[in-house]
Amino acid sequence: METINKLISEKEIQKKVKELAHQIKNDYNEEITVICVLKGAFTFTADLVRAIDSNLKIEFIKVSSYGNNTESTGKVNLGYSTLENVKGKKLLIVEDIVDTGYTLKALAEYYYSLSPKSIKICTLLDKPERRKVEINVDYVGFTIPDQFVVGYGIDYAEKYRNLPYIGVVHLDDK
Repeated sequence: METINKLISEKEIQKKVKELAHQIKNDYNEEITVICVLKGAFTFTADLVRAIDSNLKIEFIKVSSYGNNTESTGKVNLGYSTLENVKGKKLLIVEDIVDTGYTLKALAEYYYSLSPKSIKICTLLDKPERRKVEINVDYVGFTIPDQFVVGYGIDYAEKYRNLPYIGVVHLDDK
């Protein structure tokens, strides 16, 4: 059994999404291709692209490194992607949380190999204490402590994605 304690409220999230969208819109003067990292970033990405209010395309890629665990396995599995041609395009990778950095490093390397014009990274949550590899994140919503979180699209064993806030998971030893 798990208990959840609220860390970031729905209101705080919505305010931050608008701030990030404003920054992104100001940084781009041409079409961008937003790449949503599934499944965790789908809620954040949906709110973000609605708030950007400029010319963009949206694509999806499925990536996993956690399975049903609370710790990254360190092995990044790139799943399916809806994006076929990125050559010469400006890409914005949208992630739910940057933890070890393994996932984003693998994604950035993959997309750089396809010759885009540029790649920037946006994350709702950043846990710099957990970083294992160097990765540059251009847009960060919230920097959080090293706690396992759920909500607003982020799951624990496929549960809690529907919470409108970010909460810390406490696993009961029963």
